[in-house]
Amino acid sequence: MKSRAGRSTLGCLFMLLLLVTAVYFVFNLAEPHWRYYQFRDSMSQAARFADDLTDAQITRQLHAKADSLGLPEEAYRLRFNRTANTFIIWTQYSELVELPGFSRTFVFEPRVEALR
Repeated sequence: MKSRAGRSTLGCLFMLLLLVTAVYFVFNLAEPHWRYYQFRDSMSQAARFADDLTDAQITRQLHAKADSLGLPEEAYRLRFNRTANTFIIWTQYSELVELPGFSRTFVFEPRVEALR
């Protein structure tokens, strides 16, 4: 009777390698999107308090958040639009994700509108 212990271990290691590779790719592709959602959430919070803050104060807060998230310099170019009824903040930036055998540029355009 032949032993199959080596074959079973090799199959388990192969599946583990596939799982680790998949997690690596998913994590690296999801990370820029996670940062985008965190930044947009900070923009929403700033927009909610826009009546009490100046554009300069909001800019400082969002620059600090962009810096802590490691966003590219493009994200620091914030634009504001204040009207009698709304306050809008928006920006645009792109992030390049480079993985072995794969490269992709994601363009993000966070925009938040708050009613006053």
